[in-house]
Amino acid sequence: MGSVVTEVELSNPREPRQQPVVVNARADTGSMMLCVPDGVAQQLGVELESMRNVEVADGRRASVPYVGPVQVRFGNRTCFVGALVMGNEVRLGAVPMEDMDLVVNPKLGTVTVNPASPDAPLYRA
Repeated sequence: MGSVVTEVELSNPREPRQQPVVVNARADTGSMMLCVPDGVAQQLGVELESMRNVEVADGRRASVPYVGPVQVRFGNRTCFVGALVMGNEVRLGAVPMEDMDLVVNPKLGTVTVNPASPDAPLYRA
């Protein structure tokens, strides 16, 4: 099973005149958050909210910037989240994928809207 990469559009809802950034994001169901490299955070012009403690896959811990808000758009779905500034690629974690009701198919290497709710996200409440 390889990793799954999909195209998403990121924007800063506080700066509507700022151009959105279209990126290839790695769908990372092992991560909770949206993670963006420093260069993407700078392109978006998002504000530092705080520093957050994280633990990465190999067990190392670090304190990284938490910025936002970031609007994430995938097809006809959108959500607003904060982002951790870390790494060298965009990682789409479980929170934004759940918020947009997306499904990862590792066998096909795709991210799609949930086929059970193709027109709009469906939430458990």
